Amino acid sequence: MKRLLHTPLFLLLWRIVLLYVVLMLCRMVFYLYNYELLGALSWHEAGQLLQGALKFDTASIVYAEGLFILLSLLPLPRRLRERGWWRNLRYGYYVAVGALLVVAVNMADCVYFRYTQKRFTAEELFFADNDNSAQLVVKFLGENWYLALVAAGLIALLAWGYRRKAREESLLRDGWSYYAGGTLLLALGAALSIAGMRGGMTRMTRPITLSNATLYTPDSGKANLILSNPFCILRTAGSSAKVSYRKYYAAEELDSLFTPLHMPADSAAVDLSGRNVVLFVMESMSAEHSAHLMPELYAGRAEQGFTPFLDSLMREGLCFERFYANGTRSIQALPSVLGSIPSFKTPFVLMPQALGRSRQLPAMLSDRGYETLFFCGSEHGSMGFGAYARSAGVERLVSREDYEAAHGKGDFDGYWGIWDEPFLRFTGEELGRTREPFFATLFTLSSHHPFVVPEEYADSLPEGYTRIHKGVAYDDMAFRRFFERYKDEEWFRRTIFVFTADHVSSEKFAEESLAFPGNMRIMGFIYTPDGALRGTIREVAQQLDLMPTLLGLLGNREPYFAFGRDVLNEPERPRWSVSYGGGNFRAVTGDATLLFDEEQATVEPRTDSGCIPSAGDTPDAAALLPQLKALIQQYYTRIERKDYTVGGDNTLHTDD
Repeated sequence: MKRLLHTPLFLLLWRIVLLYVVLMLCRMVFYLYNYELLGALSWHEAGQLLQGALKFDTASIVYAEGLFILLSLLPLPRRLRERGWWRNLRYGYYVAVGALLVVAVNMADCVYFRYTQKRFTAEELFFADNDNSAQLVVKFLGENWYLALVAAGLIALLAWGYRRKAREESLLRDGWSYYAGGTLLLALGAALSIAGMRGGMTRMTRPITLSNATLYTPDSGKANLILSNPFCILRTAGSSAKVSYRKYYAAEELDSLFTPLHMPADSAAVDLSGRNVVLFVMESMSAEHSAHLMPELYAGRAEQGFTPFLDSLMREGLCFERFYANGTRSIQALPSVLGSIPSFKTPFVLMPQALGRSRQLPAMLSDRGYETLFFCGSEHGSMGFGAYARSAGVERLVSREDYEAAHGKGDFDGYWGIWDEPFLRFTGEELGRTREPFFATLFTLSSHHPFVVPEEYADSLPEGYTRIHKGVAYDDMAFRRFFERYKDEEWFRRTIFVFTADHVSSEKFAEESLAFPGNMRIMGFIYTPDGALRGTIREVAQQLDLMPTLLGLLGNREPYFAFGRDVLNEPERPRWSVSYGGGNFRAVTGDATLLFDEEQATVEPRTDSGCIPSAGDTPDAAALLPQLKALIQQYYTRIERKDYTVGGDNTLHTDD
């Protein structure tokens, strides 16, 4: 046993565990120092926070001590590993990096958070060269001398706990077994390190970002308690941490051109107050899949579209005929849909500022007594969807694990999650047991690469003209069966069903879908079983408009923050779709597109099927340039101040 405790592998594990202990002690100090800001913790809440903290601490340890782990696992000759200079090199690296990136930065976070309500990120490095930086550091050290003592104690713990004098004794004999075993351990260590940095190793896992902390708590303040450094610094290194933008207008002029603050009228065009809402975010549901939206595309073709059931709902509900995505990636869709917050140069959820104050659609409805849920058939926490949903105010996440606990593991598609047909059926079961009113969001998965469908439907579904069409037809069938199964349920009759795609499919066959703006045109419509909402919106609409429109339908009279418009009650707001691509801010209007590279603007008349000819000779997009510039300035002002609420009136300070 004594020899086992001195093996290189055991000593490495011991030193890694020591880093976990130090990080957890740093977190306890952080919490105690900022108790008034963070509030009390229940035992249940503390357990969830601990679970999240271990994931972020793992990433921090790998980021900080990855080189140390590599050096410790290299299958070097024994005589080299026993040299004093080699042992001192590893010891010095371990303690120095641990002292600076783990202890010192986390202790500095204690003080820094009190002033900014955010953890120390790469953003601060851009301002570290101020003339008074050293003076400020000395001042804060003097005011918080006890934190300096705690830091010294933690560094001493790292140095003492390293077990520098322990002599390494490998269990493997010299020769091929020694080097082969060492190489296997190195490969295993590398794989585990990569998994630690990413937050997992399944195909559904995206590298974790700061916003993933909200997966373990809906409170953005307590999400900062989960985070740790050096993760926050190294994960935000790059353009996402520093906000740089042009200020085109003075404060007194900005709001008159565009404001994200909405002041609802006392009455709405349609009042559906108190109804449930189910919002379907459909993977890759381009407008070109629908014969209803693009009938000219299917003229004379054998296949008349691939969404006959969804087309029937569009005809019976409120259809957005010219509906556009605000981004090209799934992680850009959820902020647009749930928070009416666009993504421009950097996806909003990947920015550290995404943890700022917000009051998005789920949170607003929760305050009005709604149960809020988010369904996705992938693993819990995968792709960042659930994390963002929690930050937006969703109380309950339902994922693959919940489905398999109820129905077994036979419906996993082998790639992303549960097939959409059984998962939709499961969603209906869960909604039938949920207290009303409820607001539920469901993200579908099956119409995604590698474009496979369940074997029992492989021969019955149409092949289509691209690889995705069979998956699109499968999802259309899945929705039809969902509606047939639950149409007689009481909760179903009292529900507003909202459909939107996350983005356009990577598989395109319409010529106009290959380039902007056709490559942003998606499905979007609202359906009510009793026919209370019917018609066609022929003006340009966008994902950002869903939150304001739903709030109007549900009788909201509370001021709110959103970059979109209520298409039924706010005719004075711009009728456009905004996005960023190709180095330009872009606005799609009824008859033209406006491109703006922050210096010059270009107006291009539209010739695609989404064009609504203007009555005048000048495209309406040209007149919208001041409003687009104002929207950009409002967006980055809010990003800079990390506040997406009505109370955060940042426009008063745009000339600072």
